Amino acid sequence: MRSTRTVRTRAIGAGAAALTAIALLAGCTPGAPEEDEAADQGTTSEENQATGDTVVIGFSGPAADHGWLGAINSGAIAAAESFPDVELQLAEGTNDVNAQIAAVETFINDGVDAIVLLPSDGAALTEVAIKAMEAGIPVINVDREFSSPFAARATVLGDNYGMGVSAGTYICEQIGDNPDAIVAEIAGIDSLPLTQDRSAGFADALEDCGLEVGPRVAADFTVQGGEAAASQLLSANPQIDALWNHDDDQGIGVLAAISAAGRDEFFMVGGAGSLNAMEAIEADDTVLKATIIYPSTQAADGIALARLIAQGKTMSDLITPGVANRIVLDAPVVTKENVDQYIGLAFES
Repeated sequence: MRSTRTVRTRAIGAGAAALTAIALLAGCTPGAPEEDEAADQGTTSEENQATGDTVVIGFSGPAADHGWLGAINSGAIAAAESFPDVELQLAEGTNDVNAQIAAVETFINDGVDAIVLLPSDGAALTEVAIKAMEAGIPVINVDREFSSPFAARATVLGDNYGMGVSAGTYICEQIGDNPDAIVAEIAGIDSLPLTQDRSAGFADALEDCGLEVGPRVAADFTVQGGEAAASQLLSANPQIDALWNHDDDQGIGVLAAISAAGRDEFFMVGGAGSLNAMEAIEADDTVLKATIIYPSTQAADGIALARLIAQGKTMSDLITPGVANRIVLDAPVVTKENVDQYIGLAFES
């Protein structure tokens, strides 16, 4: 039985969930078009915002069993609703690979104009994504990459390695003048490439200022797992100077363990950008002093890209006409000084 439903969209305000692009400057070379001519090769911002032909976009993501994933799904819906010319065909969120494959096959059979897909398993969904592409349906891959370049027209990713670099750089800025500082790490699920990338970026950034990762444990992105991992780490290490916890959802448990242990000699950096983390940073009443953004807007960006591609439009702020094949979003550090800039995009844990 099909597990999809159609959500007809409505406008909820100009610019909602709009995709932000980095403007490129056109250099002047002999024989090259003038800047104004180059800028006219693609569609303008005004043309992109104007209502075009209605396009049907299929969206499928994993089950929202994590605050970040819930924000991914709601963001995709909100982005679709912001465009009066988008009709969203929404598959029920699932962690069952076969169920998600069936949902994509339904999109193909229904002849949707584009598919935005955050696969529960990138490799496992690659074949059906290629099938969609071969049927002439552009696929926008979000967060978890397919194993073939032929499976997606465009890919939107967070920067896992960059998260680690941002966390390590922030810690270096705070205690880099102390080569003996003890820097601890609470990772997510160690078997996942995203966790490995985050840890690699963290170690590289610390090395750059003469520090290294000391005690390290892995959790599982859950509150309970975070609390258990933190309790283990704290009991084995009576002195810590800085701690990076990869995920703000599991960070709820990490902070509970820290409070229960009565520890406050170190500062903590979180990851992902949850609302509770940002509120704690804003209040400045816990050891949590910063978090690193892993954008929960990726699927919303995917919807915006899918609309442009299906309507034959371009990314207006780029000189080169078209839509980028691969977009890696930034991993900024959120602190008390700039939390007001990011809290509006924070997700509920």
